Amino acid sequence: MFQIITDNGSDLPKEWLLENQVHCLYLSTILDGEVIAGKDKELSAEEFYKMLSEGAKPSTSQINPQQAKEFYEEHAGDGDEFLYVGLSSGLSGTVGSVKIGVEQFLEKHPEKKIEVVDSLTGSLGEGMMAWHAVRLRREGKSLEETAKWLRDNCQHFLLDFTVDNLFDLWRGGRVSKTSAMIGTLVGVKPMLIVDPEGKLVVREKLRGRKKSLNALVDDMEVRQAAKFPENEQMIMICHGNVPEDAEYVRRLVEERFGYKNFLMSNVGPMIGTHTGASLVVLSFMGDERK
Repeated sequence: MFQIITDNGSDLPKEWLLENQVHCLYLSTILDGEVIAGKDKELSAEEFYKMLSEGAKPSTSQINPQQAKEFYEEHAGDGDEFLYVGLSSGLSGTVGSVKIGVEQFLEKHPEKKIEVVDSLTGSLGEGMMAWHAVRLRREGKSLEETAKWLRDNCQHFLLDFTVDNLFDLWRGGRVSKTSAMIGTLVGVKPMLIVDPEGKLVVREKLRGRKKSLNALVDDMEVRQAAKFPENEQMIMICHGNVPEDAEYVRRLVEERFGYKNFLMSNVGPMIGTHTGASLVVLSFMGDERK
């Protein structure tokens, strides 16, 4: 059985990772030169978003090749085959670093097989790819078959999200300060998606929080694909620190489409640094990104 690895850009709950035997590489969240969340460092959503509300300005650090090589050295005894599903190369250099680390590791361990899959998405879009990797492994698919399926279907993993506070996106480097100021003055709540290159783009600009939450589900109705049977259609929803908004979206999805298969989680510090506490994410499989 091959080993599955993702990173904390996937926002998958730790309990799910343990239950499904999925390893995790950790990008670090840094504040005032100190790592506050990452490998061997945990920080709850409540603690992290409280820090942000009090004016903390953390940053994040991608995994470097040496850290990736050390990870595989550490887990070399776990098996001979590994699949890594990583945070979009359109958002982070981590996948590139992991590929370099893997090459260095394989020089010493040529008997090992490692597949590196660029998710071209993030948060629970990446998490959903890891979920399907687990599903395929459970069904008896090989390492190569699973990696091929993920790459072939990569553009069908869709991610919609919204934030209530544009200044959170500004602090995270996702919009300009001018855009944040103007948007806030007129009450703009953006709804964003991940494009085919794995980058964030604004799909709609709406007035009011409820409209932006509804827009997530409206967009799902437009883009979800009927060709994916319900047993393959996991719906994933996560949030920074607004559980009532995430639950509102879940109920709306269930009422409109009848889905019962949900995974709910918190957005961790790594993604939350760039999006803030008001983030709500909806991920599902659908038509190819455009």
